[in-house]
Amino acid sequence: MRYLFAGFLMIVFGSCQFQNRADLLVYNAAIYTVDTAFSVAEAMVIKDGKIVETGKLSDLEKKYTAKEKLNVEGKFIYPGFIDAHAHFVGYALGLQKLDLVGTNSWEEILEKCKHRDRELGADEWLVGRGWDQNDWQVKNFPSNEKLNELFPDRPVYLTRIDGHAAIANAKALELAEVKPGDDIEGGTFETKNGKLTGVLIDNAMNTVAGVIPQADKQQLEEALSVAQKNCFAVGLTTIVDAGLDHETIELIDTLQKEGKLKMRIFAMLSDSKKNYDWLKTRGKIKTDFLNVRAFKVYGDGALGSRGACLLQDYSDRPGWRGFLLSSIAHFDSVAKVIAENEWQMCTHAIGDSGNRTMLTIYSKYLKGKNDKRWRIEHAQVINRDDFHYFGDNNIIPSVQPTHATSDMYWAGQRLGLVRVKGAYAYRQLLGQNGWIALGTDFPVEDISTFKTFFAAVARKDAKGFPEGGFQPENALSREQTLRGMTIWAAKANFEEQEKGSLEKGKTADFIILDKDIMQTSENELLGIQTLKTFVGGQLVYEKNK
Repeated sequence: MRYLFAGFLMIVFGSCQFQNRADLLVYNAAIYTVDTAFSVAEAMVIKDGKIVETGKLSDLEKKYTAKEKLNVEGKFIYPGFIDAHAHFVGYALGLQKLDLVGTNSWEEILEKCKHRDRELGADEWLVGRGWDQNDWQVKNFPSNEKLNELFPDRPVYLTRIDGHAAIANAKALELAEVKPGDDIEGGTFETKNGKLTGVLIDNAMNTVAGVIPQADKQQLEEALSVAQKNCFAVGLTTIVDAGLDHETIELIDTLQKEGKLKMRIFAMLSDSKKNYDWLKTRGKIKTDFLNVRAFKVYGDGALGSRGACLLQDYSDRPGWRGFLLSSIAHFDSVAKVIAENEWQMCTHAIGDSGNRTMLTIYSKYLKGKNDKRWRIEHAQVINRDDFHYFGDNNIIPSVQPTHATSDMYWAGQRLGLVRVKGAYAYRQLLGQNGWIALGTDFPVEDISTFKTFFAAVARKDAKGFPEGGFQPENALSREQTLRGMTIWAAKANFEEQEKGSLEKGKTADFIILDKDIMQTSENELLGIQTLKTFVGGQLVYEKNK
């Protein structure tokens, strides 16, 4: 009997030991859990890619035996950042294009094009992105005369920084069969004195972009690999890709299942019939790495290219108010389909008229308080009479703080001193539902999560301009900003039960920073470095390795 009892104790003891085994113990850290209490722990236990427990090291060591231990030497841990609105695939492919970000003149762009021309094969398109006429001394859109002269036989297509305007040379327009006088809903083929200038606004861009040869599977796979590395380096572990066709999503799913793509993706399908039909047949997709249940709809254009739809004339262009990219009837029919199928509607809306149009349609189908989590992407210019729509119908404002600090140099010229006060109004938007989702919109803006954080709390650009911040009354607190980049961004994706905070049972997506983003001085925020990034408890990035 004595031996049987001893054996029983050994079995029980062994069982307890087995139950308390873990894969990783992280300690000697300041761990911002971003739980409801915004508590800070000193250690964390991980098993099978999930968080088992956080707390004091002495307590956790008594309960768990870990295969590995990680001493972070007093550094700072946060949930992996979630970019609530970006273009991951577009950014990846853009890395292969001529980079025009930061160019100071049309002449500089032409010189860059000449250099790229020498690197291309005879039949290749010259494709670039990132120019912004607002940064030039002469702030008008360029025309394509010089492009036509320099490249009579090579098609050239150069996209503006916001992705809502482009300039194409005569060869590109010829291949796309664009002619003077052509018209298109929700876009413009700019014509002067009976000639095409090459400037394409919003939907007009698709006509030319549609004839550019697309990257093949191998090229896209390679591009995504590079993009992923760059994103892990700034602490991103989940990215919302705002607008993809189902073929690209299927490729992402394949790469994730093959272990080639470790970035978690919340993919919004683009507004097209083939994508609606596909999701109806396929049904919502939810894996550990991929979430597909939402549609990206484009309400209007961008403020920088004057395609944003305004209630009153542009202050710097009398007689012009921009335009919607589709008919109101289209937006209504799309909302009806999305509501009937219990999908999520996410609409790009910049101008106050564009926002009012979509908010009104949303309210028709949401009908007051709900948990459908329909989103307005950007929510950039809101009329003071329209903020209530967000709270009345639980509509999520999904905003990008660096847009405010990029646009502040000229936003007042576009909108005037009164109307601009309703623009980039993040604190006002936060107040509607008590939470807000934050992203970057990269590659329109830099992928840097630290620029996002800085712009949200300081309302300044990377140069520290302006002193005191741009419309500082709409700055967010550091806690609000961190929540907007983690748990609130997860909530906007219906994922708050599995990520966005470092709590028991959630995925072990976390980052280690060299400085405390919650306490370090404002002027040091942009210098913070990501030391390590973990996805599901696995190291996916380490600085200098």
